[in-house]
Amino acid sequence: MLTVDFEHLPVGPGNRVLDLGCGGGRHAFEVLRRGADVVAFDQDAAELENVANMFAAMDKAGEVPPGATAETTVGDALAMPFDDESFDRVIAAEVLEHIPDDMAAMREIVRVLKPGGRAAITVPSFLPERICWALDEDYHTAPGGHVRIYTLAELRAKLKSAGLEVGPHHHAHGLHSPYWWLKCAVGVNNDDHPLAQAYHKLLVWDIMERPAITRLAESVLNPLIGKSVVVYARKPA
Repeated sequence: MLTVDFEHLPVGPGNRVLDLGCGGGRHAFEVLRRGADVVAFDQDAAELENVANMFAAMDKAGEVPPGATAETTVGDALAMPFDDESFDRVIAAEVLEHIPDDMAAMREIVRVLKPGGRAAITVPSFLPERICWALDEDYHTAPGGHVRIYTLAELRAKLKSAGLEVGPHHHAHGLHSPYWWLKCAVGVNNDDHPLAQAYHKLLVWDIMERPAITRLAESVLNPLIGKSVVVYARKPA
């Protein structure tokens, strides 16, 4: 399930791409499939071990274009172990809402981007996130959880302040917002609730099969209640 639209963030052979806070590696895998060199970066070493195993499996299955490389690096988003101007692209998907000093993380993104390099930043959208916070305190108070809710205006202003030229944006995962509202209504940690389980099966079906009816529904829902907002930006040349 991709949040970033790679038509807005083109990647390919010759690009070095940082997936900052890569988590399970969903965007890193797509970057590698497109032939770019990718660095999957996260503070969770165990998660990165799984990502590295998937990189190896992709290579064995012939899914990695010739010349493309992939590596994993453990570290802190506030002090990344990379040289200045060392990446053509940076992806930071659902990361900044977890970081108390988000401006420091944004400055690090700018630091490691090459002049003219592009970034895709995604965070939870304001309205769906605000409803989740209101429905269940456990949603955002768990260790490592979300520490803020961004408005689009705030996110754009902070990215500009960090030194980026802010471009287009869009919303994603409109079908996922009702699922999380339902989860919060019944208890975000209540994985056994039948309604939550049924909706989860719907989402899995959508992700795996991508039927036309759910694709159409999501395209209608995204501008209204998309769970994530994606902002694309560029470091001035």
